[in-house]
Amino acid sequence: MRRAALLAAAGAGERLGLGPKAFVRLGGATLLELAAEALAPHVDEVVVAVPHDRLEEASRLLPGARVVAGAASRQATVHALLRHATSEVVLVHDVARPFATPEVVARVLAAVAASGAASAALGPADTVVEAASGAVLPREGLRLVQTPQGFRRELLLAAHERALEEGVAATDDAALVRRLGVTVTLVEGSPLLAKLTAPADLALMEALLGVWRRELARPAAHGGGAA
Repeated sequence: MRRAALLAAAGAGERLGLGPKAFVRLGGATLLELAAEALAPHVDEVVVAVPHDRLEEASRLLPGARVVAGAASRQATVHALLRHATSEVVLVHDVARPFATPEVVARVLAAVAASGAASAALGPADTVVEAASGAVLPREGLRLVQTPQGFRRELLLAAHERALEEGVAATDDAALVRRLGVTVTLVEGSPLLAKLTAPADLALMEALLGVWRRELARPAAHGGGAA
């Protein structure tokens, strides 16, 4: 089946304070370019949503992609991306996590082929406690959700349209799919999929860039399984 990468890149980046995150540069490239570079080898089409006043700039940066205007929220932006995609399978990815590795992408796609819905996720390395009581939560049953997330396009579109009809907002696409009663398979993510949120994250992202470049250059080894 044909596959599409949907890059949600319309955020204003208010907490970062450097304008839209998609156009922040690391090592001479924008986050938008890095995220597209990570996913493009695995898909048949790339669809990108950016702020309406940056459409021309995004088109210049990604001449092979379909560039559309984003919406007021991430959820509405992904809904718009889905309407512009034509492939049967979609990978939804945030440009704030540009360093997707071939192994993670392969695991997500394999899980989508088997079950129809999947997400990269990572087990917490630190001790996790309940804020009110201080009680330690068992890490074995907890996961930190990352992107890319993969779905059959019609499934994710149905989930978004149901949420729109019912006025429901969710923090990620997998949560919307679970509302339909569909299980979302969690596969092993990567520490490289750290999210750029605040100015203090920039130094970390610069360091991760070199590690990610080496991962891209390695021979494919798409092992791993459930998160």
